Amino acid sequence: MNDFSSGFHPPAVPGHETKLSAEEKQPAARCEWDFSLATVVSSTANATVSDTLGVIEFDPSNTILATGGIARKIRIYTLNSLLRPQEETVHFQGEHQSIAFLDHTNACDNCIFTPAKLSSLRWKPGTGGRILGSGDYDGVVMEYDIETKVPIFERDEHGGRRVWSVDYSHSDPFLGASGSDDGTMQMWDPRCGEGGGSVAKVQPTKSRSSVCCVEFNPFGDALIAAGCADQKAYAYDVRKMVEPVHIFDGHTKTITYVRFLNAQTLVSAGTDGCLKLWNIVDSRLLRTYKGHVNSRSFVGLSVWRHGGLLGCGSENNQVFVYDTRWGDPIWVHGFEPMGRDSSDHHHAFVSSVCWRQVYEDQCTLVAGGSNGVLHVFVGKRKSDSE
Repeated sequence: MNDFSSGFHPPAVPGHETKLSAEEKQPAARCEWDFSLATVVSSTANATVSDTLGVIEFDPSNTILATGGIARKIRIYTLNSLLRPQEETVHFQGEHQSIAFLDHTNACDNCIFTPAKLSSLRWKPGTGGRILGSGDYDGVVMEYDIETKVPIFERDEHGGRRVWSVDYSHSDPFLGASGSDDGTMQMWDPRCGEGGGSVAKVQPTKSRSSVCCVEFNPFGDALIAAGCADQKAYAYDVRKMVEPVHIFDGHTKTITYVRFLNAQTLVSAGTDGCLKLWNIVDSRLLRTYKGHVNSRSFVGLSVWRHGGLLGCGSENNQVFVYDTRWGDPIWVHGFEPMGRDSSDHHHAFVSSVCWRQVYEDQCTLVAGGSNGVLHVFVGKRKSDSE
């Protein structure tokens, strides 16, 4: 835990606060979903706390799951193996469900050992789920061939400063981007020169505040967003990376994640304990989501675009789900010891989340903890009579 606590917290800029935008009162939140815990995946009793899960990513087919973190390994799971446990797994009969308890070693289909701790993973579009990009604590961006388990691309252009986030363009999958503690967001293309030439490089803040997250707009617009430790998020036109075309100002602490919800809106998360929904065109704050606890760590943020739901972790060891229509959470679930999970939960927290991007009336949310435990939740939309 000491390793995680000392190295996995977002940087902060003290003494700088931003006034929050006024928002209209919203009606009480209601949950239109039935969520249940389907599977818990943990390590053996002898496992150490260095197995912190910092990132979870579904592949483009939404059938394969990759996780990474402090343990210096990428684990690959098939969703079917997690949701359809084998006969040897232990079942705990809950009040309304049967929960499967699995071990990482048996549940994992593939494992790739990495030279450094991982802070980010992202599947490369157009590769059939074969190529996975990563950003690590040593400031290196790498791409791995999942079938051969070997790196096929390496880029070290952030001066050894930690890479917090990587992403790929959906319109040109060769184009990648990374954000780092060196205060820059860089776009690069493996086709350009030895080691993947830099296509563009921007420094969002004069003070070189850390760039904690980057994401290309997946809906066709030529935008890339970056969230920074100066409490602001920025959007740039990838065709002219000079000045930001939009600035989103409303958080009071470091912005840890940015996610495009659709072509018109963007969601940000910060260590001020808030998620915020923004109108991209005019940078206007539409809604603030509060309930989870987040004051110092990366706790994950994922948007389920089909269902209009947001998922995030919390420093009180709970996973939170928000409906984009309401500012209060619609569902909260605590990570409690169960089955073969005998980890120390006193200081654990939910550190990563990821929605499966399919369907509209049923969903899958995967959440990982700082103790290395993976939880798989399934949900179904309630009928009108309920």
